[in-house]
Amino acid sequence: MDVEAYLQRIGYAGPREPSHAVLGELVLRHALSIPFENLDPYLARGVSLEPAQVERKLVAQRRGGWCFEHNLLLGEVLRALGFAVTDLAGRVLWGRPPDAITARTHRLLLVRAGGREWLADAGFGGHTLTGVLDLHSELAQETPHEPFRLRPIGGGERVLESLVAGEWRALFRFDLHPQLPIDFEAANFQLVHDPASHFTQGLIATRVAPDGRHVLRGRELAFHRLGGDTTRRELTNEATVAALGEVFGIAVDAPLRELLRRRLEPAR
Repeated sequence: MDVEAYLQRIGYAGPREPSHAVLGELVLRHALSIPFENLDPYLARGVSLEPAQVERKLVAQRRGGWCFEHNLLLGEVLRALGFAVTDLAGRVLWGRPPDAITARTHRLLLVRAGGREWLADAGFGGHTLTGVLDLHSELAQETPHEPFRLRPIGGGERVLESLVAGEWRALFRFDLHPQLPIDFEAANFQLVHDPASHFTQGLIATRVAPDGRHVLRGRELAFHRLGGDTTRRELTNEATVAALGEVFGIAVDAPLRELLRRRLEPAR
């Protein structure tokens, strides 16, 4: 892992000791700098979880990715800086009933720093954490963006909830059972290739801004301002492709741009 290249990518030049303060700043800078996006599954291209490939894509090629890639990259960097990191898996509940039984299709991190255990998650799309959460607190916890809380539900599981428009909404449920790299391969493959996967059916891109969150779904571009209103506008196909670079900071080269134009064509 080229830690120097990663730190340049997220614009971080501060201390590097494995402390809670450094952890929180790295997570925030990561969220502000590297977007969430599903261009590869949307364009029927594979998503590699080989660390060197993930680093090349998200750092050198200045692309984004989804949870398997974001939290793989962040986890490897944190380990290189001396943090103790455990990979965990979650069951996504966003947009579903709170008691829904879903597969373990989300990757997240348990990080030890300052004598405590913290939840870090750089890859939950439009609700990606911009801070870290005390894993053993049930209180609402502030982040640089929305408040979050961890609610125990029995059996060693917790639900991560976000305060959205005055309502606590569940993002995912998880336990503390450590996961190995191979444990994410099947879920990654399924989400890339399953025709029912929403990652194969619609274009998604999100990026955190200091004052809110940019979200692209299909051709609808939204900005959710912190503590304020949401603005939405429908884009043309060309404007959609342009927004990936101009709004989300995704480097879209000529071959990728042509594939996107072809894929978006039926939406005219």
